Amino acid sequence: MLLHRTLSNKTLHLRFFSQAALALDQSSSASPSSPFPLTYLEGFPKPDPKYAETILAIPRATSGKSIAAKERKVGRVPSNVFEQEDGQHGGNKRLISVQTNQIRKLVKHLGQSFFLSRLFDLEVRSEFGSGDLIEKVRVLPRMLHLHSGTDAPLNVTFIRAPSNALLKVDVPLVFRGEDVCPGLRKGLFLNTIKRTVKFLCPADIIPPYIDVDLSELDGGQKLVMGDLKVHPALKLILSKDEPVCKIMGARVSDQQKKK
Repeated sequence: MLLHRTLSNKTLHLRFFSQAALALDQSSSASPSSPFPLTYLEGFPKPDPKYAETILAIPRATSGKSIAAKERKVGRVPSNVFEQEDGQHGGNKRLISVQTNQIRKLVKHLGQSFFLSRLFDLEVRSEFGSGDLIEKVRVLPRMLHLHSGTDAPLNVTFIRAPSNALLKVDVPLVFRGEDVCPGLRKGLFLNTIKRTVKFLCPADIIPPYIDVDLSELDGGQKLVMGDLKVHPALKLILSKDEPVCKIMGARVSDQQKKK
């Protein structure tokens, strides 16, 4: 299978290696209930095991502003976990509370967008430290609400992520190659249009991020969503022609300095 990557007036032809082509063929024929296991491919980003942490939670009987305020006052974040139905919304909701310090630490170490593209194990127990396990499930953080002044976590929503799930994920972009980018070396600047891109992802291979290679971009050239190198089982939600970034002319402030 050929992937055509267009940069301004030149086209690069990239060919998937056999491993990726095999994964594409198998993933396209696999249904959500298929037993075929999808795995991360060589050369694509994988989750860093350093951040493989189990999020601890306790059940919460009711919801509401007063209940949420009480939870935050004692160092807990009001949260909920639910089943995926269409990749984004679902049912079978369970009200829970998680530990403020644990969520704050994970968000600080990973960054908010990276936290929202990372799978975690979630353990719900009757009390923190209790041996009474109510539910243990793999989850994806779906939404995170932070305090505007202190960045303290106020609410977290998790979605269950079994192997047969297909989930819509805003995957963060990591830009690389700035040091050798022809356009940037000429004094031009990078206009970053997208910092995350939404994909429909099999739960077992949700990418922690996507590398964006700037090493060949010259002035006036851009990268679009179709240029992104991802696992062939991922499905782009938006048009492949949507722009991601572009090398632009010198900033106005830079031009003024030269005068």
